[in-house]
Amino acid sequence: MNLEVFENGNELVIALNGRLDTTTAPRLEAELKERLDGVEKLVFDFSGLSYISSAGLRVMLSAHKIMSRQGTMSITHVGDVIMEIFEVTGFTEILNIE
Repeated sequence: MNLEVFENGNELVIALNGRLDTTTAPRLEAELKERLDGVEKLVFDFSGLSYISSAGLRVMLSAHKIMSRQGTMSITHVGDVIMEIFEVTGFTEILNIE
């Protein structure tokens, strides 16, 4: 997985490419832990994400929990495969998917 991080004031955009799974989820989790302090708007760009595992879903849920206390979180450009995983797991009811 590759990730690109863009900061603009109190907004953080993270673009993910590849697979978010048990191998790569810890890297994203560490990145979030390092950067979320003071962030009021977190945006994930999933246009390049091809797969998300339960480990990736856990990171999304953790980020959502943090951002619900300090701002907002949204996920953009979700492809059909990832959307199906979100629907099956009920994450479409939890996350703000644009």
